[in-house]
Amino acid sequence: MNRARKPASPRSFLFFSIALLLLFVEVVPAPAAEIKPKRVVTDNGIILLILERPSLPIVSVDALVRAGSLYDPNDKAGLANLTASLLDEGTKKRSSTQIADAVDFIGATLSATANEDYVTASLRLLKKDVDSGFDLLSDILINPVFDPKEVERVRKNILGGILAEKDQPQAIADRAFRNIIFGEHPYRNPVIGREETVPEITREEVAAFHQTYYAPNNLILSIVGDVTEKEAVALAKKYFGKWERKQILFPRVGPPAPFQTRKMELIDKELTQASVVLGHVGIERGNPDYYAVTVMNYILGGGGFSSRMMADIRDNKGLVYSIYSLFDANRYPGEFAVSLQTRSKSANEAIEGVLAEIQKIRSAPVTDTELAEAKAYLVGSFPLRMETTARLASLLSAIEYYQLGLDYFEKYPGYINKVTQDDVLRVAKKYLDPEHYALVVVAKQSEANVKEPPAPPAVESGLKKNAPEPQGGVRASDPPMINLPSDKGVGVR
Repeated sequence: MNRARKPASPRSFLFFSIALLLLFVEVVPAPAAEIKPKRVVTDNGIILLILERPSLPIVSVDALVRAGSLYDPNDKAGLANLTASLLDEGTKKRSSTQIADAVDFIGATLSATANEDYVTASLRLLKKDVDSGFDLLSDILINPVFDPKEVERVRKNILGGILAEKDQPQAIADRAFRNIIFGEHPYRNPVIGREETVPEITREEVAAFHQTYYAPNNLILSIVGDVTEKEAVALAKKYFGKWERKQILFPRVGPPAPFQTRKMELIDKELTQASVVLGHVGIERGNPDYYAVTVMNYILGGGGFSSRMMADIRDNKGLVYSIYSLFDANRYPGEFAVSLQTRSKSANEAIEGVLAEIQKIRSAPVTDTELAEAKAYLVGSFPLRMETTARLASLLSAIEYYQLGLDYFEKYPGYINKVTQDDVLRVAKKYLDPEHYALVVVAKQSEANVKEPPAPPAVESGLKKNAPEPQGGVRASDPPMINLPSDKGVGVR
């Protein structure tokens, strides 16, 4: 919320100071093998995950609702995000200002955000205020009123963010890239929506979206901190127990179509450098090859200064300012993307370097040193994802949502350490495709003079080149190149 507040009282300022000190202190993470959460399903269908961490008097709660932008109608992109953004802007019991004041008084943090797959409402507070916090959290999830004035104010803020991103080359490139690779699949839309769709979302549609998807049997509630299993169950029963379960009819949404063509989109901007995105559809989080892909991508471009792309294209050749690759693994296959920024005149050479590195990792095994360093980093950095109660609560919810198993904390190092050189080569051939990809370049095109890269030499692949294309996918008959004049057909991600 961004609004003027009355001055805090000395009492609330003292509470806030103490809470702030404790909430943001870093906790020494426990060994993963010692993290053993409990799972309880309540009578009304809430999946309750509980992890006792009594070292500090802090409790973090992560409430995950399966109501992400995946379920936005195409002409109402941004509906899930607008709904989530309005949860703490007024309920049947409290106004927006009263909610903010109540949160401030106990020195807590309370927020709600949406992503492609789900919405999370997060609460952090001191143990002594846990009842007040649960009262607030349950209130915003169960009883939001979506006051028309608040709807318009929040909508205006969201549109301001969308318009601001229109001047950000990377955001422009990302949005155009997702438009190409995802076709008509919902993942093509920015979570925050589009300039043309957000104004069309009505208050009634927001209320209906909440009514459809927000229910106890569609909720994962992760509670981590200085709270026992008995206390956590009692809190859930007290504040969420009267929330009635309902039948939820989810839209029929499948995975995006495999990207089986090559398309280049050139967007003209008066810039001194070029922003480039290259890639295609990647993998889903539940893919059994996820861990091998994680190791492979770390070596390719996800490992920062340790990656091949950074070492060769940036350090050795001096072609880019920054470069990285990622696999965005969601419920359904997300994007595989390489993003880079370079001088306009170096764009062609940088793009060729990216394709060469992709071809290289598909053609020969990685070295023993590369494999060992990737594993050491991925296993060694894993505890950092669990160093605070808030991070643990968020990770617990995701583990449940993606059905990874509550022994994930213990098994993750083993999943990474089992990856072999043969595994890396196999998944590189299967999930990287230097023949079929989208290429987006935002630059002053008269200087960049981007040319379509030549096809690479054939390498045996695990991809099915002639697989049927699911409905909503990119057609093989689509033209290979689209040139857009400045600011036309360009939005933000």
